[in-house]
Amino acid sequence: MEPRVAELKQKIEDTLCPFGFEVYPFQVAWYNELLPPAFHLPFPGPTLAFLVLSTPAMFDKALKPFLKSYHLQPLRDPVDQCVSYHLRSKFPELQMEVIADYEVHPNRRPKILAQTAAHVAGAAYYYQRQDVDADPWGTQHIAGVCIHPRFGGWFAIRGVMLLPGIEVPNLPPRKPPDCVPTRAGRITLLEGFNFHWRDWTYRDAVTPEERYSEEQKIYFSTPPAQRLALLGLAQPSEHPITTSEHPSSMLTKPQNSSRSRSWLSPSVSPPVSPGP
Repeated sequence: MEPRVAELKQKIEDTLCPFGFEVYPFQVAWYNELLPPAFHLPFPGPTLAFLVLSTPAMFDKALKPFLKSYHLQPLRDPVDQCVSYHLRSKFPELQMEVIADYEVHPNRRPKILAQTAAHVAGAAYYYQRQDVDADPWGTQHIAGVCIHPRFGGWFAIRGVMLLPGIEVPNLPPRKPPDCVPTRAGRITLLEGFNFHWRDWTYRDAVTPEERYSEEQKIYFSTPPAQRLALLGLAQPSEHPITTSEHPSSMLTKPQNSSRSRSWLSPSVSPPVSPGP
């Protein structure tokens, strides 16, 4: 890894990892190469970016302390606001642009396809229908899902941190570990994610080092509009539902025009998941 990248990665990790986050560097070009121009990040290809994800530890290490310190401020989506606080306010010395996983353009097009970013950064393998030979689903829409090598599906992609002006043309690409290598395993994973997401079992596609606590599962199973009441906090007048509550909306890379139409369509998404 280039010294400049290693230095920045260490700096960001020292700040975020104690709160249950992980960071992975990548080049903007790796992401843009997999997507049509409408979804490109508007930066030169060698621009350095970091993918940020949260582990099960984030709930206790970041969210709970954030709620205690933020009790006098208006809350709308506690998790999104907590993540934004950690990503946006702790690096004032860096010229950085942060794109959260749920942000969209005025036309509702996602600003970042988070699962594609996680795959190119080597953080988590993005399993899709195209990864199953002679798949059994016929005309059914099948959404893809990322699996982390250590946490399985018990994690969430939170966004990317872009560093305009810092270019790393020699950064070596890092492939995500293929931790569900068999056809049968991939079928089970994708069917679990698309058809049985309420039982959480697709997240155990690999044996995880850590799962969400029962407390977290209750929180993320609660409809977003009811979560402030669950926390015993006053309810605001509106409760926008963000795409962080819809993991299947983190769409994928098109390989050809016919498939890209389905992969970039909201119709591929299963029902609302119990949480990130």
